[in-house]
Amino acid sequence: MSTTEQTGAEEVAWDLSDLYEGADDPALERDVTEAETAGAAFRERYHGAVAGLSAAELAEAVTELERVESVFTRAGYYAHLHFATNMADPERGALVAKLNERGAALDTKLLFFPLEWAAVDDGQADALLASPELDQWRHHLRSLRKYRPYLLSEPEEQIVTEKTVTGGSSWRRLNEELLGALRVTLDGEDVSLETAMARLYASDRGRRSEAAAAITGALQPGLRTRTFVFNTLLLDKSVDDRLRGYPTWITSRNLANETTDEAVEALIDAAVSRYDVPQRYYRLKARLLGLDRLSHFDRFAPVAEDTTKTSWSDARAIVTEAYAGFSDETGDVVERFFAESWIDAPVRDDKRTGAFCATTIPGVHPYILMNYTGDRRSILTLAHELGHGLHGVLAGPLGLFNASTPLTTAETASVFGEALTFKILLAGEDDPRRRLDLLTGRIEDAIATTFRQIAMNRFEHAVHTERRERGELSSERIAELWLQCQTQLFADSVDVEGYDAWWSYVGHFVNVPGYVYAYAYGYLFALAIYRRYEQEGDAMVEPYLSLLRAGGSKSPEELAQMVGLDLADPAIWASGIDALAAELDEAERLATEIGLGS
Repeated sequence: MSTTEQTGAEEVAWDLSDLYEGADDPALERDVTEAETAGAAFRERYHGAVAGLSAAELAEAVTELERVESVFTRAGYYAHLHFATNMADPERGALVAKLNERGAALDTKLLFFPLEWAAVDDGQADALLASPELDQWRHHLRSLRKYRPYLLSEPEEQIVTEKTVTGGSSWRRLNEELLGALRVTLDGEDVSLETAMARLYASDRGRRSEAAAAITGALQPGLRTRTFVFNTLLLDKSVDDRLRGYPTWITSRNLANETTDEAVEALIDAAVSRYDVPQRYYRLKARLLGLDRLSHFDRFAPVAEDTTKTSWSDARAIVTEAYAGFSDETGDVVERFFAESWIDAPVRDDKRTGAFCATTIPGVHPYILMNYTGDRRSILTLAHELGHGLHGVLAGPLGLFNASTPLTTAETASVFGEALTFKILLAGEDDPRRRLDLLTGRIEDAIATTFRQIAMNRFEHAVHTERRERGELSSERIAELWLQCQTQLFADSVDVEGYDAWWSYVGHFVNVPGYVYAYAYGYLFALAIYRRYEQEGDAMVEPYLSLLRAGGSKSPEELAQMVGLDLADPAIWASGIDALAAELDEAERLATEIGLGS
């Protein structure tokens, strides 16, 4: 089998013409100029006057502010999507840089509004928010005020915003380009990191071992540079947190996620206290593979011998069936992503690694980037991103401010979509060994989405804390902290030798500090919704779709209430982990039944 085996996804490219006809489309420059002109007029009209606005006037102001930001956001999304498929193209990079610079300038004109609104007296703000004229904007305006203790003066905020262009955003772009350009040598051929990572799902242990060694080798040459980038961004965040008075490195992320430090600690404690679940699973996996102990590159090895790749057309049929089985509406929405070219699917040189969905593009629709390799994980990744896409389509009519969700609920539809798709995959398999393979894959994905993300959160906590207390960290020290957190997760169930530098390909550490725990939060929340769906059937369809249509217009607690859940109850986390433990019980039972794992 060739390292770059064809999947049928090679020519599946997105069509960005719903945004602009191309980078030289005059409409792009017109939109940017329109946003700049309208932004200047907005500042002229409202600067220094927010505290004196009536409820109706405040509603009018927010409506216009959303329009201005939506026009510019559309252009910005185009630039980033255009760049994501070829990060080696200097013209694409230049467009991103230009719009980042002009976006920062626009932000400096507009940032007075949230500052002045946050400064309004609590009593006056509460009276305004009680007015029916602000029904559409109540949650958005209330959310802005939560940052009140941590805001700087307007001149200071302007400096921070403008310096971001040559500061944090530039370092993050550099890191993305370094990872996008990374090549791994397999079978005498230089391939992308995504292609090499897919080899870790191979049935042959020698091939997995070779791939892991090749990835480790490929990560080494640029490690010093990536370490410097990481250190710089760790310091940048610590400075920002100090200036704003955030008590912990993750407080700002928790505020953005509309949760509290205490609630996140409860989630982390619940997961860490049940590290016995992944440890128990990896010991079972070792027995299934006939090994005394797993190495880190064995974790995703298939249990069944048949590792046939799934073509793009078959993957499309599977995920469309899964969503259509939930409701006609969700099936129709998902089909549009394929039929109308809203997905860029293949692995390409210099393409951004991983997968993402650009969920909230004002006035258009979401776009999905994949690096489809044909393995089972790729099918579920497709289902995952289509869940984001579905969420974006259903919430889109709310507009930019109300459709955008915090990270804690952003994963709801994606994880739910994976669960629907897994059910289809399992139902289509009669062979007990392959059913076990699917079930173990499901458990592995659950571990990766919950326990692994919490372990990465613990790593982030360690590096942010130590960077602030001791100064710049060496690659070796970062590796030590990484392995400490991985060893805590695995105990003696997995050998992590050779895993030292693998922290450096995880883009979330650089791009969105503190992001990773939201995967566990969202997974366990979505799992709770899915369990109710399994219990109640069609009665849960409309409440769930209503939750998605609400986007970010309500708090996570209010959204949970729409589907009969209480996020204030810590038992929701334990319940999700118990459900995962029950799947592990079933895997152990099935392994015993077919004479494996004893």
